[in-house]
Amino acid sequence: MQYLTLDTPAGLIGAWRADPAIPPKGGIVVVQEVFGVNRHIRLLVERFSAHGFVAIAPALFDVFGPRIELDYDQDGVQRGLALVQDLGFERALEMVNAAAGALSGSVGKTGVVGYCWGGSVALLANTRLGLPAVGYYGGRSMGFLHERQRAPLMLHFGEHDPIIPPADVQAHREALPEAQVFVYDAGHGFNCEERKDYDESAAQLALQRTLRFFEQALHP
Repeated sequence: MQYLTLDTPAGLIGAWRADPAIPPKGGIVVVQEVFGVNRHIRLLVERFSAHGFVAIAPALFDVFGPRIELDYDQDGVQRGLALVQDLGFERALEMVNAAAGALSGSVGKTGVVGYCWGGSVALLANTRLGLPAVGYYGGRSMGFLHERQRAPLMLHFGEHDPIIPPADVQAHREALPEAQVFVYDAGHGFNCEERKDYDESAAQLALQRTLRFFEQALHP
């Protein structure tokens, strides 16, 4: 995995990129949680690369300072929420688009996968940028369900997520009838090994579905 610099409309930011040992199946932009491009997000970059994709995680918080990584505690949550509020979805999308552009031309098609707050960014990358996208427990997506799906879309939710109640999941199904929506016997953040809600069986099943999704959407 290598650290590089991306030129974006929001300014220069860092990014972590990993390339597979085989001809790539496509590119994947990995969008962070509110905790920054931390060890968990870098692990996901390496994981997608190990499965044959070129993966890149733009460090969206670099507009506030270099290499901001927050802990999974109350202080980290509060600071992360303040940072994403200041950042806004528009600037985040500009940086995601720049990361996707950095891969275009060399890997074939590119998609986006995002987690928590990044899951909502991934949804917007679909509706506004037209990119195939997978969103994990995107708790801020309700306000965007009026937007039209423009590419293949997959969404993962935890049945016991206190942030995203079942009614909200159902609202996603109704507003996005062409999307693949999955619910797991798990809580919020079930994909992250560093969260107390981590659920290995749910994480593995969601990963299998996500890999199959990108194999079909990026390399038909």
